[in-house]
Amino acid sequence: MSGIDESRAFIAVRIAIATISDTRGADDDTSGDTLAARIAASGHTLVARRIIRDDADAIAAALRGWVADPEIDVVITTGGTGVTGRDVTPEAFRRVLEKEIEGFGELFRMLSFAKIGTSTMQSRALGGVAHGTYLFALPGSTGAVKDGWDDILRFQLDARHRPCNLVELMPRLKEHFAGQPED
Repeated sequence: MSGIDESRAFIAVRIAIATISDTRGADDDTSGDTLAARIAASGHTLVARRIIRDDADAIAAALRGWVADPEIDVVITTGGTGVTGRDVTPEAFRRVLEKEIEGFGELFRMLSFAKIGTSTMQSRALGGVAHGTYLFALPGSTGAVKDGWDDILRFQLDARHRPCNLVELMPRLKEHFAGQPED
């Protein structure tokens, strides 16, 4: 059965978030604010937060920097996952990812369909792993952030979630680097 096993210890993960936008600033970053509040309410640690313009090179550079930081376990972005010309977050992610978690995007769209119907097909939400760090790209609306966190990530980033979760896999994410020098 799926759910939280209270007999297991909670493990706070260290999360960085970025809002991908050419128009939002710190004063009107509602999706970033929503995500930051949910991370804190869940008991995790927000270690970095920034706004990055809709530019694949800038997004990929930020992701690479965070992936190289041993103090960051998870990166979550919001915005830039649509299909317009400025929506380049998935392209930037794919420059950095070693493995894509296809099920994340599929599950996000399945859950989103119940709320916004066929409009969910316009979302290119995705998740993956790079150098032992989880990366997730959510759409930029506050509703999408709530759906992504409340319905998926808060469970998968909770070590108590059964039957399994992403946190229990974290110690094994760098297995293929064994014996190689760190970057």
